[in-house]
Amino acid sequence: MPTEEERCCHLIAPDQGSDREGGEHVLTWQELSRILFVALCALGVWLHFSQPWLAPAVLGVIGLLVGGWPIYKEAGENLLARRMTMELSMVIAIAAAAAIGQFLTALVITLFVLVAEVLEGMTVYRGRRALVDLLEFLPRSAFVIQQGHGGTQEVPITTLQRGDVLLVYPGAKIPVDGTVLGGQSAVDQSRITGESLPVEKTPGDLVYAGSINQLGALEIRVDRMGRDTSYGKIVEVVEQAERSRAPVQRLADRIAGYLVYFALSAAFLTYLFTRDLQSTIAVIIVAGACGIAAGTPLAILGGIAQAARLGAIIKGGAPLETLGHVDTVAIDKTGTVTMGQPAIERVLPMAGVTADEVLLAAATAEWHSEHPLGQAIVGHARALGLVPAESTAFHYLPGLGIQVTAEAGDILVGNLTLMRTHGIIPPPAMMVTAAATSEVFVAQNGRLLGAVVIVDTIRPEARQAMDTLRSLGIRTTLLSGDSAAVADAVGQQLRIDTVQANLLPEDKLAVITQMVAQGQVVAMVGDGVNDAPALTKASVGIAMGSGTDVARESASIVLLGNDLARFVDTVVLARRVRRTIWQNFAGTIVVDATGILLAALGFIDPLMAAFIHVSSEMLFILNSARLLPLGVGKRTVGVSGNARGDIPSVRGKAV
Repeated sequence: MPTEEERCCHLIAPDQGSDREGGEHVLTWQELSRILFVALCALGVWLHFSQPWLAPAVLGVIGLLVGGWPIYKEAGENLLARRMTMELSMVIAIAAAAAIGQFLTALVITLFVLVAEVLEGMTVYRGRRALVDLLEFLPRSAFVIQQGHGGTQEVPITTLQRGDVLLVYPGAKIPVDGTVLGGQSAVDQSRITGESLPVEKTPGDLVYAGSINQLGALEIRVDRMGRDTSYGKIVEVVEQAERSRAPVQRLADRIAGYLVYFALSAAFLTYLFTRDLQSTIAVIIVAGACGIAAGTPLAILGGIAQAARLGAIIKGGAPLETLGHVDTVAIDKTGTVTMGQPAIERVLPMAGVTADEVLLAAATAEWHSEHPLGQAIVGHARALGLVPAESTAFHYLPGLGIQVTAEAGDILVGNLTLMRTHGIIPPPAMMVTAAATSEVFVAQNGRLLGAVVIVDTIRPEARQAMDTLRSLGIRTTLLSGDSAAVADAVGQQLRIDTVQANLLPEDKLAVITQMVAQGQVVAMVGDGVNDAPALTKASVGIAMGSGTDVARESASIVLLGNDLARFVDTVVLARRVRRTIWQNFAGTIVVDATGILLAALGFIDPLMAAFIHVSSEMLFILNSARLLPLGVGKRTVGVSGNARGDIPSVRGKAV
C-alpha cells in the first residue's frame, strides 16, 4: 500500500521523469506542458482572451479536465481505497469553485497543486538520491598481483575473492575493504569516515572501499567485498530506509489524515453558519499536510545520508529516531573507549617458570582467539621468536577466558574469576593493581604458570566525546569485564558518570535490561562478541566498525571509522532530525488552524488560500531538505551490480 507521502506528493520513480543516465529527477515535457496549458487557460479566463470564439466557462472546463487529470486520477484511486488524502480535498475544492462559476479560482488552484507536486517530488527524490550519491566513488575494476611472477592483471571487481592481493596506484580509488600488506601512503577516506585530513597508511592498517589513495602505491589484501564492505553497508542503508518506516512517520501519516478530516469538517461548519461558498472553498484549500507527510521521511533520509557521510551506518529510520531520544549511553571499555590494541607491559612468572614458558602457553591458548588481549599475546610471543603449539580443543568462555587442550596438557588463560573456578589462587604478590592495566593469568594442568600484564591506551577523542554527551544531558555508564581497578581508572580519566566492572556477557545484558525496564532510552556501544546480547537488548545498539561480525550484525548502527566523536556527532544529528520533524508538525498545525479560522471568517479568499497552502508546504519540506548532505544535487552515476562489485542495482527502483 502506498505511504502517505507517496499518496500526497506523487514521489516519482527514476524511470518516470528522470535523467536516464544520472538517475536525476527532471521536469518531463508532459508535466511542463500540462502546467503551461493550465496557466494559459487561467490567463485566458482572466483576460477573456478566448472571447468571442470560446466562452470563458468552456475554456475553464477544458483547462480543468486536461490539466487536473493527474489530481483527479490520484483522488479517485484514494477514494476507491477508502483513503482520505489532500488530493481528494483539493478535487472537492476545485469542483466547488467550478460549480459556482469561479473558473479562474479553480484553474489557479489546479496550477498551484501541479507545480507544488513537481517541486515536492524533486525535493524528496533528492533526499533518496543523497544516499545513492555515496556509491559513485566505487571503481569498476582492480589490479590483482599475480602470484609467482609478481605482475598485475586488471580484473572486474566481481571476480575478486577474499585473500587476493591488489595493487592500488596513487590517485586511484580503493575498491574493497582490506589490510595494507606493503607500501606507505596517505589515504583520503573522508567519504567513509568523515575525516577531513588524509590518514597515513602503513602495513597492517585497514583501508575502506571508496577511499582514495593519494601518494604511494599500496598492496592491499582483500578482506571484504561487495555487500560486506563499508559501501555495501551503505547500500543496505538505502534498501532498509526504503523498506522501513519509523514510528514518527506513521504518526505523520495519521496527523495528515486527521488534518484532511478537520478541514472538511471545518468547511461543512463554515457553510452551515455562513452560507458563503467562497469561504467554504477557502477553508478546504488552505489546509495542507504534505509538509508533514513528505517532510518527515525526507528528514529521516537526510539524517541517514548525513550519518553515512560521518561514518555511521544507520540501519533504517527507527534507530535514527530512537537515537534522538537517548538519555543514557552504556559503553564497553576494551576496543570502544580504548584503542583495542593492547600491548604487553611485562610478564610475571611463578617461581621455577620462565617468562617465555608463560608466554608460550598463553600464545598456544590464544592462537585462534579474536580477542584483542589474545592477539596482543600471540603477537608478542611471535615477535620474540616463540612458536605456539597447535591445540586439539578450544573452548571460549565468555567473560572469563579460554580453555584449550594442547600437547603439553590443558591450558587455562583468563581472568582471576576463571582461575578461582578451577581452584587456582594466585599469590597476592602477583596481583597487579596499577590503573588502566589488565592481567591475564596462565595455568597449565591445574598449576599456575604466571600472569601477563597488558596495557591499553584510551582513544584520544574519548574524553571529548564523553564531555559532549554530558553537555547534552546524557548519562554515561562504563561496562567492563575487567577488574574494578582498571575500569575505575578509565572511568575517572573520561569522567564517566558510573562504572560497572567484572561483568560477564549475561551481566551486561542484565544491566541494559534493568536500565530499559526503568524507562531509560539506552544506547549501547560495543565491539565484541560478549557485547552482542546487550547491543540487541538496548534501545539502540552501536557497534564499532573494527569489532566482531557478531557485534556489527547485532547493532542498529555501525561506526565505520571507530571514532567515538562520530558517534557523538550522530547523536547530535539524530536530535536535529527529531527537532526538524517536530518543527514541521507544529508549524503545519498552526498554519492550518490559523488559515482555516481566517478563511471561515472571510479574511482569506480561495486564491490566497491556495497560495498559503502551497507556500507553507514547501517551507516545511525545504526545512527538512536542510538535513541533506552538502553536494547533493550533483551528477549521480547509475550503479550496476555487475560493474560495482556485487552491489545491487539501484537504478530503476521506485522511490
